[in-house]
Amino acid sequence: MLKDSFGRIHDYLRISLLDKCNFRCLYCLPHSPHNKNGFQSKHESSLMTADEIERFADSFVKLGVKKIRLTGGEPLIRKDAKEIILRLSKFPVELTLTTNGSQIDEFIDTFQEAGIKSVNVSLDSLEAATFHKLTGRNEFEKVFGNIHLLLDKQFHVKVNVVVMNGINETDIRGFIEWTKNAPVHIRFIEFMPFPGNHWQPDKLITYKEILESIGDHYPEIEKLNDGVHDTAKKFRVKGHAGTFAVISTMSEPFCGGCNRMRLTADGKMRNCLFSKIETDLLTSLRAGNDITPLIVECLFGKHYMLGGHNEQQWATSHSESKERTMLAIGG
Repeated sequence: MLKDSFGRIHDYLRISLLDKCNFRCLYCLPHSPHNKNGFQSKHESSLMTADEIERFADSFVKLGVKKIRLTGGEPLIRKDAKEIILRLSKFPVELTLTTNGSQIDEFIDTFQEAGIKSVNVSLDSLEAATFHKLTGRNEFEKVFGNIHLLLDKQFHVKVNVVVMNGINETDIRGFIEWTKNAPVHIRFIEFMPFPGNHWQPDKLITYKEILESIGDHYPEIEKLNDGVHDTAKKFRVKGHAGTFAVISTMSEPFCGGCNRMRLTADGKMRNCLFSKIETDLLTSLRAGNDITPLIVECLFGKHYMLGGHNEQQWATSHSESKERTMLAIGG
């Protein structure tokens, strides 16, 4: 069993399969006038192989991990993604993933073979033009269709929506309306600062503001029960088939119940999404060393909240002070 210095049990591991994506989302991938991509991914030789990912999973499962989420970049554009998914499906864990949805139709059979029950899909607008503006890709119809493919196949589908003032805040009502007849679970996420995403306080729409916006049109909102480790505050409009939730990282952090650990695509362990410190597990693994002491030490060094920042510091600090982009961390 893995515990940090505050006694919190950590049994949830997020593994980034690679630090590349076929979308160019404004809040994730940094842009600059000198580099159209704004980010250089790691050389393939520095990334974890399928064998190494399986070995890492084995080590963490033996230490008590019960849930593994695959992330990216976009995990499904990795050439051996299907092989990795099937390898990890052999472990006694809840296996799931987060994807931008563009490749789901190619993987639906693999998901079913692996016993995956739940998939998170990022979709920040229900308007094709806004989707294009946010992602740099004209693939709204494909992503939207793939979400419905998951629903048709009885998957539990969470749709992640990063809400940004002046960009997609007018989509909130449309997402709630979607839950009326579809068993889809919308998760509105407060815009967070990371290097290169040009975060500014006036772009942030808070948890309370999102709720107020929804309440203006849907007065019959029911609060649902939140689990001790939940990052999202869950609700349902009375009579709707689906639900919605808000992840209030900026305005109301939820660090007290955190049970998450992260492994980047290049084999670095991060004990917090916002940590500036990470532990190199891959070099030790390749050297034939026991990585268990490193895992335990990394987790024990975890701060109680927000990587050591207090709420005011985090909300006002400049995004460039965070060392890795969201793309490179894996979310």
